[in-house]
Amino acid sequence: MRVIGIESSCDETAVAVYDADLGLLSHRLYSQVAMHQAYGGVVPELASRDHVRRLLPLVREALADAKSDRESIDGLAYTAGPGLIGALLVGAGFAASLGFAWGKPAVGIHHLEGHLLAPLLEPNPPGFPFLALLVSGGHTQLVDVAALGEYRILGETLDDAAGEAFDKTAKLLGLHYPGGAALAKLATSGRSNRFVFPRPMLDRPGLDFSFSGLKTAALVALRGRVLDDAIRADVARGFQEAVVETLAEKCRRALEATGHRRLVIAGGVGANIHLRERLAEVALAASAELYFPRAEFCTDNGAMIALAGCMRLAAGMYDGRFINARANWELGGRFDG
Repeated sequence: MRVIGIESSCDETAVAVYDADLGLLSHRLYSQVAMHQAYGGVVPELASRDHVRRLLPLVREALADAKSDRESIDGLAYTAGPGLIGALLVGAGFAASLGFAWGKPAVGIHHLEGHLLAPLLEPNPPGFPFLALLVSGGHTQLVDVAALGEYRILGETLDDAAGEAFDKTAKLLGLHYPGGAALAKLATSGRSNRFVFPRPMLDRPGLDFSFSGLKTAALVALRGRVLDDAIRADVARGFQEAVVETLAEKCRRALEATGHRRLVIAGGVGANIHLRERLAEVALAASAELYFPRAEFCTDNGAMIALAGCMRLAAGMYDGRFINARANWELGGRFDG
């Protein structure tokens, strides 16, 4: 089975071709970051219009790279949500229309499911079941993944996501949007223990997160100070250490609670080197295996959508020829144990 995957949930237009036997054949991505930088964040209308401009050329390029034509394609997959509704509708409408014209099924994919399955793109993929830390600009969740489509939320953020807190704190430090990666880079030159920020919600049981207060703590730490390069780097280091230690401890607790021996890291913040190193220590101590996608598949991409679509179509998980797009879409049921 060979599937085209289309991702257009926010500010990246991405297309990929995935084959069930041969693996990933091609992937193309166009980032809108430069366009949105002037506004300090994503402008939904501009994002939607740019997806319209970029999508068809990227599909043509991805098909050419994969040496594929319409006859060799068995289906299409697109991000159906969550995300910016206008951006989602561009990808959903395109995929559904192309599927109708070609006589191929088009299946809507949950954006977070794509991230959860992204490590399966690697040469040594995890098997089901596994524990996943999904950590990005919009989501921070611990998920019990039993099988394809069987997801149980163990804990999630009560306010800001970890990636959102990174971006907001980066803005306080005068770093350009998107600031998360820039803050992580700046942190490498900072001094440890110069600024010690709270580890939110580690003083109580449970697997939920809260990162809004960390941004406020950084604001208070910067107040009244001359923001030279050393202070910025020290604050970035302290902030990153607080986020990483919080995520690591929650993963340790989740591994202990579930008994899982596979830990998957997914989402844009999963590319953070310090986080990967710390979680490798957690996994080793718990006798668990650690899995994560390569950096280019941590952020939004078409490959994860093509893979998820291929798996769902192969399993007969197809819900008809209608356009499915949801700005808000829960991934799984709530864990109360």
